[in-house]
Amino acid sequence: MSKTGKVALITGSSRGIGAELALHLAMNGFKIVVNYAGSAGPAREVADKIAASGGEAIVAQADVANPAAVIAMFDAAENAFGGVDVVVNCAGILKLAKIADLDDKTFDQTIAINLKGTFNVCREAAKRLRVGGRIINFSSSVIGARLPTYGVYIATKAAVEGLTQVLAQEMRGRGISVNAIAPGPVATDLFLSGKSPELIDHMAKMNPLERLGQPQDIARVVGFLAGPEGGWINGQTIRANGGMC
Repeated sequence: MSKTGKVALITGSSRGIGAELALHLAMNGFKIVVNYAGSAGPAREVADKIAASGGEAIVAQADVANPAAVIAMFDAAENAFGGVDVVVNCAGILKLAKIADLDDKTFDQTIAINLKGTFNVCREAAKRLRVGGRIINFSSSVIGARLPTYGVYIATKAAVEGLTQVLAQEMRGRGISVNAIAPGPVATDLFLSGKSPELIDHMAKMNPLERLGQPQDIARVVGFLAGPEGGWINGQTIRANGGMC
């Protein structure tokens, strides 16, 4: 494992895509801040895997919807590693219902985590990221698919893309790039839960490569954006979806 001396803070990295990102960036030489909201066990397992491979990682609890918790998470990263170079906003929820049927509680929770949570982390990253850093947000390719029941989820991700473009301009003079990645369907528990095999097969075939994305597919794109090869990409949304839309 090479050592870059750089630090990556990844929200929602105790499981799914976020966990894969943590392991991938650790293998690329980053020290990792593994964030979780509720259960410490899976986050600790990710950190232990990184340590077993020769890397360095800490675990930091924070509900990204809570600004004070986000500040404390950055404090923990700075206390452990001296600063942060890369922030990946991977925390999110996916709760589906037709717009006419979506209740206020689900609406508020989706906005709080997917949009306000991303904003809270971006705001703190904009203040604290070291010169030459990277902010990588998560959108979704379902924006272009316009799938029924995804309305509020899509609304949060469209807003994240807007924040990404503006923040990229506001980081002028510090060498910090801000981009978003918009995966298509990825074979994680978040995506697979509650879907029939027929629906999963249908969605897998929506792209011409005729398969679901894998967490490793997304991790490689994030690794590119976080590394030196991605330094000239800024203010963009990369649709990593196998050509779905």
